[in-house]
Amino acid sequence: MSEDKLSDSKKPVILKDIAEACGVSVATVSKALNGHRDVSESTRQHICLIAADMGYLPNSAALRLKTNRSFNLGVLFDDQANSGLTHNFFSRILDSLKRQAEQRGYDITFLSQNIGQMKMSYYDHAVYRGCDGVVIACVDYYSPEILQLIKSEIPVVTIDHSFHERTSVLSNNVDGMRDLTAYIISCGYQRIAYVHGEDTAVTRSRVGSFYRTCEERGLAVPDAYLIAARYHNTGDSAQATRQLMALDQPPDCIIYPDDYSSLGGRWVLDKMKLSVPDDIGIAGFDGLNFARVLDPELTTVRQDTEEMGKAAANQVIDEIERPRSAIPHQILVNCQLIKGGSVAVRPAAPVS
Repeated sequence: MSEDKLSDSKKPVILKDIAEACGVSVATVSKALNGHRDVSESTRQHICLIAADMGYLPNSAALRLKTNRSFNLGVLFDDQANSGLTHNFFSRILDSLKRQAEQRGYDITFLSQNIGQMKMSYYDHAVYRGCDGVVIACVDYYSPEILQLIKSEIPVVTIDHSFHERTSVLSNNVDGMRDLTAYIISCGYQRIAYVHGEDTAVTRSRVGSFYRTCEERGLAVPDAYLIAARYHNTGDSAQATRQLMALDQPPDCIIYPDDYSSLGGRWVLDKMKLSVPDDIGIAGFDGLNFARVLDPELTTVRQDTEEMGKAAANQVIDEIERPRSAIPHQILVNCQLIKGGSVAVRPAAPVS
């Protein structure tokens, strides 16, 4: 290829190029790409398809001047375990959110309180980066820095936590825990312990649902059977398991805060030469892929991370693009019970 042709191939595609390729005016191309109603749908689709094939990209600076938007979403993610983007649960939500945002023409910026040598609040960082909206996941929702962002003029959507004045996307934790607990009881387990996560809205929903399901089925739950542990922390769950198994009447099944944390409990039980599920049943909550390859396969509740991320992206973008019709609401994403081999039907007690 000659240098002249190579140089031409690198030139950015402009509206005039698309107009010539489509056999229409530049004005028609501009209207089609900007969604004007005086261009027919078939013409608009044809022009958009040709523009995409030609590699057309709108000028971001011009687009920002025209729309007063940056097409940039801030994402705030800061879990207590400092696992960052390796977090098995939230990383999948954020991946889905990113893909959906890009599909709708938005980029992603991760927000922090440190920009080089400069300290700033999450709100100031969002303003500094020109974020049109912000999605918040896995943080201390009651910290002053988060509340400042929640109370600001910036459109905000939260994941796994609900504020009255903001739209939130949550797993249906109540129904998920109900289904899991009811299944364990139906298998004949009578002494069910729950190693739950730290005090959050999600934890309170799950704990309440656990108690309610046990009460409805006439199952007593001693106070000693509930132990707090950090989410995504195998060490805490291991220690909680030791504490439970040291009781005069230890549980015959343990529910852990999440699938990853259950590995800590399983390690302790293995050390004690206890077989899962013959001697004791265990269950998690997340439905992560690695739980499928454990032996036995972990009984758990699969949270729909794909739908949660997609819903969060769509909600914050809808609020950005249609602010006058935005109404804060709560989106519940249903869970699915996964019946693994770590919980099995218990043999009937002998009749005396």
